[in-house]
Amino acid sequence: MTASEFHNKVNYGNCRSFGTVFKSKCKETFFPDDPFREFKNEPCGRRTIKTIQYFIPIFEWLPKYNFGLFKYDLLAGITIATLAIPQGISYANLAKLPPIIGLYSSFVPPLIYAVFGSSKNLAVGTVAACSLLIAQSIGDRVSPTQDLKLYLSLVYTATLFSGLLQTAMGLLRLGILIDFLSHSTILGFMGGTALLICLQQLKGMLGLKHFTTKTGVYPVLHAVFARRDEWKWECFVMGVIFLVFLQITRYVKNKKPKLFWVSAIAPMVVVIAGCLFSYFDHADKFGIAIVGDLKKGINKPSIQLLNFDPKYIYAPLKAGFITALIALAEGIAIGRSFAIAKNQQIDGNKEMIAFGLMNIVGSFTSCYLTTGPFSKTAVNFNAGCKTAMSNVVMSLCMLLVLLFFAPLFSYTPLVALSAIIISAMLGLIEYEKAYHLFKTDKFDFLICISAFLGVSFISMEMGLMISVGLALIRALLYIARPASCKLGNIPDTKLYRDIEQYPGATGIPGTLILKLGSPIYFANCSYISERIVRWVRDEQAVTESSGNVIEHILLELGGVTAIDITGVETFFELRKKLETKGIKMILINPRQSVMEKLIVTKFIDKIGKENVFLSIEDAIDACRFSLNSSKEVKTEDF
Repeated sequence: MTASEFHNKVNYGNCRSFGTVFKSKCKETFFPDDPFREFKNEPCGRRTIKTIQYFIPIFEWLPKYNFGLFKYDLLAGITIATLAIPQGISYANLAKLPPIIGLYSSFVPPLIYAVFGSSKNLAVGTVAACSLLIAQSIGDRVSPTQDLKLYLSLVYTATLFSGLLQTAMGLLRLGILIDFLSHSTILGFMGGTALLICLQQLKGMLGLKHFTTKTGVYPVLHAVFARRDEWKWECFVMGVIFLVFLQITRYVKNKKPKLFWVSAIAPMVVVIAGCLFSYFDHADKFGIAIVGDLKKGINKPSIQLLNFDPKYIYAPLKAGFITALIALAEGIAIGRSFAIAKNQQIDGNKEMIAFGLMNIVGSFTSCYLTTGPFSKTAVNFNAGCKTAMSNVVMSLCMLLVLLFFAPLFSYTPLVALSAIIISAMLGLIEYEKAYHLFKTDKFDFLICISAFLGVSFISMEMGLMISVGLALIRALLYIARPASCKLGNIPDTKLYRDIEQYPGATGIPGTLILKLGSPIYFANCSYISERIVRWVRDEQAVTESSGNVIEHILLELGGVTAIDITGVETFFELRKKLETKGIKMILINPRQSVMEKLIVTKFIDKIGKENVFLSIEDAIDACRFSLNSSKEVKTEDF
């Protein structure tokens, strides 16, 4: 057998052009699902229909829709509507908006989502975290009590900016940006936000008339105890009764999931009970505040209220950007979770477009930011929804409320809304998951707790930024200090594995086998070079005592997905260092992009094609063949 027979299967074909590589990378980055692959060979008319169905999902499921599916969606839609009414009023109150805006926001956006959304389970509505963010960001610039019209205009403008950003991210296939909000970040952020919201609801639970506009734990607690003269025990008793009732229904749902509807209708029961008490017993006599006037009528146009005045534009820009990312992360994560439960799949980029369009249209129709809240989606899922038609049913129910029943909810006590919000927020403080992070991954726990403490004691924006910053630092550490390991042979097999993981693996005399498992970039190439030299030095210290000398170093590159010019230059320098020690460098299984870069930079010519192999086994056989040949030559010379 000749040496060439060990490496004659390695592909040294022509390198791909820059255009081909660039197109491939862009396609993999922005269209990893290759959405048009299935129908690219279809006739033109069929391909047009399929393309429309892809971008507007309602055209895909509506032609197949039937009464058998509708009866499930009808029940689910009515059920989530009973939850949407009290939540809409509650979260609007949290965002310092008129309660009717919360009802408006559960009418128009669900219709838009039903057309463009890809999830069959997601239920659309407002969420507490974004409501508080809007109140904080816009409220810092304009007071809702002193200038409600200007405050409303900036909220609508923030909703428009949020929708534009979400739509742009979906069209540009930038779902990768949402991945920077890790699970640990979201867990800590939602927990901190839930704590702040619960503390803020002490205003309603205690019947306070004056309160702070700040969101930190200290300012809120200071505002609560500084106004002890305003505390009303009647409000507190009513709030505790409502809260205990809501928590009991949640406990029943957790114990018996089939009774999910008990928890789903509980907020509506609280609102109705509070309205009846306020109406018949005149709650104002006890100092219990109510929602106030709720006029009948559907959404009023708000496009003329959009405000782009440079004097105020920073506040809606900031609120729109932050809430857009939070809403996307929460909505897409929730949609995917419930889709997995039904063995379904949703397209994150389609969801971005759907969220963006419903917020753009919402900003024109007196709605504020909406997404896919967990509570509504869970109820929708458990109620047996089959398609996005459940959102249409919910929207029609909200239409009836707006046209005929809205004034009835004007008697809703604010303490009832506070109890509803607190009950919902208690489920977002997931201390068990945080403890699990502490036990399994300390750095993830640090990311989580930094978000929690940052949101709670500094600000929501700073908490989010600190947590994301730590997550990025961790990612950079993975890049800058990639893993490498020494491989050994598993006895009686042809397998080569990490000797630390498999202590029984044995080395090959005269040969050092190393595996690199990361792209080689300017940020980590110096470390990789130093680590390889250290491996060589440590191995030499061990083998010299036994009389063996390292003659070959095998670099297994199957896990190296890319290499830049700095990395190639590092390979040149590393080869020189090894040559001075009498060690030959051998490459094993370089991937296509790596091989192309090594070819065009002439590194393959420098190292020799005979030193590139497909497998470790081939490389070792070649090393043994070379070693035996050199011994034969020395024997003949002697």
